[in-house]
Amino acid sequence: MSKSLFLRIVHRLSTEVAYFAPTQDAVGRSSLSPLQKCTAAIRQLAYGGGADTVDEYVRLGETTARKCLHQFTAGIIHLFGDEYLRRPTAEDLERLLAKGEERGFPGMIGSIDCMHWEWKNCPTAWKGMYSRGTDKPTIVLEAVASYDLWIWHAFFGAPGTMNDLNILDRSPVFDDIIKGIAPQVNFNVNGREYDFAYYLTDGIYPEWATFIQSIRLPQGPKHSLFAKTQESVRKDVERAFGVLQARFAVIKNPSNLWDKSKITNIMRACIILHNMIVEDERRTQTQDETFQDEDISFCVKMPTELFSTLDRRAKVRGRPIHRQLKLDLIEHIWDQFGFEN
Repeated sequence: MSKSLFLRIVHRLSTEVAYFAPTQDAVGRSSLSPLQKCTAAIRQLAYGGGADTVDEYVRLGETTARKCLHQFTAGIIHLFGDEYLRRPTAEDLERLLAKGEERGFPGMIGSIDCMHWEWKNCPTAWKGMYSRGTDKPTIVLEAVASYDLWIWHAFFGAPGTMNDLNILDRSPVFDDIIKGIAPQVNFNVNGREYDFAYYLTDGIYPEWATFIQSIRLPQGPKHSLFAKTQESVRKDVERAFGVLQARFAVIKNPSNLWDKSKITNIMRACIILHNMIVEDERRTQTQDETFQDEDISFCVKMPTELFSTLDRRAKVRGRPIHRQLKLDLIEHIWDQFGFEN
């Protein structure tokens, strides 16, 4: 995290969250500064240590440092959650679709997968629900990440005994599409028109119109090239998980908290901070990302057609559309990259 970004966070918290505002005691002495409190919280997130590990560095007691952490995560979610945990806007979709077209997948807006976070202090009564077999209790995060590692969707809190399919049934990832409030995406692949953006997934996900998996046992050069390309592009979400854990060791290490709501706040705050860092790094790049290219065949617009919820749900889960799209993508990738083999 850059110094300017950290100071911007400290300023927002100190002016808009009462806990971080500068105060004085009864004899006029200044209390702990906002910089001390935010530094203590950030160090606990970044290094994953206990609350008593920051006492010598920022002169805070263990209970105060722990309170700073929970107030910090709640403040980050309140102040920045709407902006940095948002669904893609029409402008965002144009950028994501253009990048997907460039990488060989027209209409692709990201990759979806799940990650487990070990819960060391899971209550004994819940261990059977959160542990799979003899494994330790875990809580699952479902996320959608794009090429720049921005996490667009985060659904956290499912028990570790659930797999990706069970979590998908609970997840709100397609709620905007089913409700008819998501921007409509139209794109062309191999001469056919499609009107649903899709995610790249691994083999466990179902054959829906909004998912494209690899080919398990590819036969022939076309299928092999498609599988190689899909698997390389789908690693975006795996890279996002790795970078998230590298930046915030608290997520990589087992959680020592008892309260699940506080664990959820920590995960959401880390994702928000991760996206803020991604945006801050993106601003330092000189490349133009407006993607105003006439050769890219896609269109993003707000929904105008009125379908029932059942119709939209059926289209999202359409298996014939999925199979036809996959065949068209195989041909498209072969036409675009086949000469390199």
